Amino acid sequence: MCTLVLLRRPEHDWPLILGANRDEMVDRPSRPPGRHWPDRPEVVGGLDALSGGSWLAMNDQGVLAAVLNRRGSLGPAAGKRSRGELALEALDHAEAAAAAWALGDLDPGAYRSFNLVIADERDAFWLRNRGEEAEGIEVMPLPRGLNMLTAFDLNDPVSPRIRSFLPRFETAPAPEPATGDWSAWQALLAARSDEEGVEEAAMTVIREDGFGTLSSSLVALPSVEGRFASPPVRPVWLFADGRPGETPYRPVGDE
Repeated sequence: MCTLVLLRRPEHDWPLILGANRDEMVDRPSRPPGRHWPDRPEVVGGLDALSGGSWLAMNDQGVLAAVLNRRGSLGPAAGKRSRGELALEALDHAEAAAAAWALGDLDPGAYRSFNLVIADERDAFWLRNRGEEAEGIEVMPLPRGLNMLTAFDLNDPVSPRIRSFLPRFETAPAPEPATGDWSAWQALLAARSDEEGVEEAAMTVIREDGFGTLSSSLVALPSVEGRFASPPVRPVWLFADGRPGETPYRPVGDE
């Protein structure tokens, strides 16, 4: 179960801020965010080396896409396309709205169930595919303010992680990308469970079966005015190539 935390403030200098923890089997190979796809040179994202797709990626036009498994659908399935393709297909578009509606027309039966977020500095959408029983992929605008998404529905208190941490993110100081202060969110993304024996209530997961939190990202998109300023304000992407709290966040693109 991966986790996305999204703060939408359309009139702000930084209208979209995202925190993301990737949870996966530790033996599933991956590579840190980079330009891994020769046929998509404008895309930067983490590479799932097994499927060739991505769990979180962004294009040079400022469109961001992140895909999560829904509950009970971890891993590939025979006859199904990789969900990691969805993020890359979304980034073939220059605007989040166009990408969301295009992917909403895909065949839901071609994939295992998923949650997908597509966003830019103007718009943000949550796409839900419930799996075999789905009549179609649902496309829903992402509300303003603070939102959380896991393997459940958006802001769903049935999710132990959302129940435990949504109130804490809501009251935490918002990140300040311009000054580099992400400390409150970094601490929360590294937090373990407050519910004894309920690992799903942790932001950072460590399980004995080899499943756990493998990496973490912090992303901020600048406003349209900032993007076209002189000099332009560039998106911020910090990546921890390991469990947050144990692995430092480093800027993506800086070698």
